[in-house]
Amino acid sequence: MIPGFTSTGSKHPAALFGAGGDAPERMVRAEGCAVWDMKGRRYIDTTMALGAVSLGYGHPVVSAAVRKAVDDGTVGPLPPVLEAEVADRLGATNPIMESVRFFKTGAEAVAAAVRIARVEAGRDRIVTSGYQGWLDTFSDAVGVPAAVRGGRQSVPFNDVAALETAMGHGEPTAAIVVEPVVDGPPHEAWIAALNDARARTGALIVLDEIKTGLRLGPAGARRRYGFDADLVVMGKALGNGFPIAAVGGAEALMRAVTRTWISSTLATEFVSLAAADAVLRVYDREDVSGHIAAVGQRFSDGLVEIAAAHSSVIRSVKGIAEFCYLECATESVSTRLGAGCAARGVIFKRNAYNFMSLAHSEETVDDVLQVVGGVVAALAKEEAE
Repeated sequence: MIPGFTSTGSKHPAALFGAGGDAPERMVRAEGCAVWDMKGRRYIDTTMALGAVSLGYGHPVVSAAVRKAVDDGTVGPLPPVLEAEVADRLGATNPIMESVRFFKTGAEAVAAAVRIARVEAGRDRIVTSGYQGWLDTFSDAVGVPAAVRGGRQSVPFNDVAALETAMGHGEPTAAIVVEPVVDGPPHEAWIAALNDARARTGALIVLDEIKTGLRLGPAGARRRYGFDADLVVMGKALGNGFPIAAVGGAEALMRAVTRTWISSTLATEFVSLAAADAVLRVYDREDVSGHIAAVGQRFSDGLVEIAAAHSSVIRSVKGIAEFCYLECATESVSTRLGAGCAARGVIFKRNAYNFMSLAHSEETVDDVLQVVGGVVAALAKEEAE
């Protein structure tokens, strides 16, 4: 009934674990950093819903806020008071977001940011780096018209020469849309080149903080690394599992949204706004980002030790402390790693980011590392025989 097995391709069992075996296929419940599959088996999870959950599944503060929103009617003909309140909270958390618009998904929000940039700049062309979702604006997939692809040029992350070539293109550029972290932190020269391109060409910087927003601190990667961003896009951790994303920037710039048409029926439903409000309140009173950084460092350090001890099957550790993964030597090793961890009660994403959360303790991280280390050691032995 569902072509491709699931509506979220990155959650397909083959993407997580490879084909075959007795790996989990569908889940029935999640709590903290644990999930249960349809056979009743419990797993420690390090994917955290592809990074969409930073407080832990079913966090009580978020759940209570969401229940009240449901009781209050979920959605209505007028925008809720909560919309303005959450916008104010975001502005207090991340001062660059003086003015905010809400959306349901990260891909939708980044597309809206590009629309705003095009209106403000009076230009069409964009340059991108990283992954901004599946929508036509950012995709080269089959079915995307050539005319749409022609309006965008993609450059590799941290590649200063490629960026300079792209920005030297004859057609003026409306926006540079960039993920701040891709398989590792941004180089200083990369940030300097982006900031210089912005100042020199007038192109707006759209910082795609879908993965890094809140997770890397209240002001995210922009403040940590020093990006001169014009628009910031947030998602994932903002809703702790509920569908909400946001675009924010200076009030004068964001007024460009009133000169075009960006609107969706459920952008202002109560439930996800209530979840975001609760998430921001938890971040205000607890050092969530500090905890994620600490357990993430413990996790990534452990993976580095595993990689160093078994270089025949593991090439390196990619990412940063807050989200990282093992780069496997071959697809076969990658597949067996994911399946092997699942067989031992751990959902460990192969060749893609694993995320830490407030729900992961040092003891949980150590348990995961013991499982991953044991599986990798067994794979290394198999490869040697």
